[in-house]
Amino acid sequence: DFPPSSLSSTPGRFITADSSFMDGMEKAVLVSPVLEILDWSCLRLVYQITGAGSLQVHQRQEGDNFDYTLWSVDKPSDSWLIASIDLRNTSNTYQLLMEGQPRKETGSSVALFEIHIVPGYCIECNFEEHHLCGYSNHWNPNVNWYVGGSLARDPQSNLPDDHTMNNQRGHYMYVDSVYAKHFQEVAKLTSAMTTTPVSGCLSFYYQRDQERGNIFSVFTRDTLGHYEEIWRPEVYATISWRLVNVDIKAPHPLEVVFEVAFNSARGGYVAIDDISFSPEFCHTETEPLVDPSIANCDFEKDLCHYHRERVASKVWNWVTVKPNAYRIGDHTTGTGSFLLVNTYFTLWYGYMGRLHGPFLPGNHKYCLRFYYALHGFRSVDNALMIYIYDENNVAQEKVWSLTETTREIWTKVDITYTKPMTTKVVFVSICQNFWDCPLLALDDIRVAIGDCRIPAGPVPGECDFETGDCGYTQEKTDSGDWLRVQGQTPTSYTGPRGDHTTGVGYFMYIEASLMRPGHTARMLSTDLRGSMEPHCLIFYYHMYGSGTGILSVLLRRGDTHREALLWRRHGEQSISWMRAMLDYMCDCRHQIVFEAIRGPSIRSDIAVDDIVIKKGPCTADLGDNIPYSGFSENLIEFEY
Repeated sequence: DFPPSSLSSTPGRFITADSSFMDGMEKAVLVSPVLEILDWSCLRLVYQITGAGSLQVHQRQEGDNFDYTLWSVDKPSDSWLIASIDLRNTSNTYQLLMEGQPRKETGSSVALFEIHIVPGYCIECNFEEHHLCGYSNHWNPNVNWYVGGSLARDPQSNLPDDHTMNNQRGHYMYVDSVYAKHFQEVAKLTSAMTTTPVSGCLSFYYQRDQERGNIFSVFTRDTLGHYEEIWRPEVYATISWRLVNVDIKAPHPLEVVFEVAFNSARGGYVAIDDISFSPEFCHTETEPLVDPSIANCDFEKDLCHYHRERVASKVWNWVTVKPNAYRIGDHTTGTGSFLLVNTYFTLWYGYMGRLHGPFLPGNHKYCLRFYYALHGFRSVDNALMIYIYDENNVAQEKVWSLTETTREIWTKVDITYTKPMTTKVVFVSICQNFWDCPLLALDDIRVAIGDCRIPAGPVPGECDFETGDCGYTQEKTDSGDWLRVQGQTPTSYTGPRGDHTTGVGYFMYIEASLMRPGHTARMLSTDLRGSMEPHCLIFYYHMYGSGTGILSVLLRRGDTHREALLWRRHGEQSISWMRAMLDYMCDCRHQIVFEAIRGPSIRSDIAVDDIVIKKGPCTADLGDNIPYSGFSENLIEFEY
């Protein structure tokens, strides 16, 4: 905290949600008026959480089923804190919801003292306000950032006038070496974490004294704590305020860190002021021209921008597997296409098969994601390796190789890589002899700018069950429940070997051995507000087992509690996870109900995963247009 700007002592009124009047499960919601904000703006909250509790800020758009979470916090504090939340420019009107939930513990509360919406980006600041735009000082016993300027300063000081007002009345931030006692004493001034991706030009003014006595740098820091230096001065000492423009390309949340290190008490000072941001890049030559989505491919229609070497064209085979009870199909839909290495069409051994991706520009951090599946019992040595090649087709680095893993399940792989030159991803499979050549499948390749290790925030209407049930609840019955589990289900010849999301994650299913024939388990979504526009429901289901029963999806209206059947499957469908997509419309409050009915035998497990409810109709050529179905006939195994 900054010594001159404590907010806890500021007189005035505040609004609070207190555990004395709530049961620990209730939420207090403060709703804004309808807002029409056409330009990028910043919401600043002064808040405090006492004891245990949480505070969330949501955006509610007209005609949408869901509220979109912009920011959340659950850490208690003994003083008022500043939150800075970016509000992206949009032509749609919306409302902001401040949702406080104090826990049951005595004395717990969530309080709001100030709510301000100001134009501009949250990382912008001229330091004229007492809250300092959410910038914070990393406390050091000897060197710290302080608020400079004002008429009250020491007349003997050599610190500059403020840049904003160009006089002694304005304010700026500065750090001085006068109390530095050790070599490399460091002072850090850190912005609030951005709450949405930003790319553009960061500008600020600085003054610097004593060129040999300090090191001044500007970094970005992501949510994993990784630093990246984006600027350091070419001129060590300045006699006036100097403007700096530096490009930021941030597909994920970050903080901007102004860092000064002193070598001694004679290290002089550094001052900064008037931090601003523009969505236009400072230098046009640095503006990214890359579209990493050109490297995406689900292999449904063709090989996209991937190509096989002439020899490898007989190694990497483009195949489709019809729904069956023996061999898994593709990861995308369960009935689509994927690539398969070492099929029965490969008539020789001792080959190296390469699958080349498109070239992508250098100096970017890329996140590569894909799915693979192993079949059979042969060795996995050299079955699949990932290399980064340059423009001369020279391998720069092997970034991943396959190790022993679960068979007959699609497994997700995340790889983050950065290279200074233009590169491409190459999938390599080597077969030396018959026993070293397992069947290996590849599907759903995705490439994006960013770090795979930075988790994406929750998306309203989407649930992969990896961290919980996403608000889905059981309808209490005496006959059965949906269970959230990880890994293979216990009964043989029924149920999935793993989840659809990663292959090693969680999913929901009914365990038939715990139920009787005809028993029902019902899982309900959270309340959805309703809309006059169509919505698309997408989910993956698994119905494998000779005694499989019925899976139905119903819409329950909130006003009448009547239920309408949206979709149904009966009997064994496939050993694969299958995708279902269906359109529906409901203009009142409602819930989506997943109902599973146990079949005649214990081989009747039914599972669901990766549920998505999104605004707008489903894509016409990918939809599941068959609302009702009996047992899938002609379960024919594809001969690899």
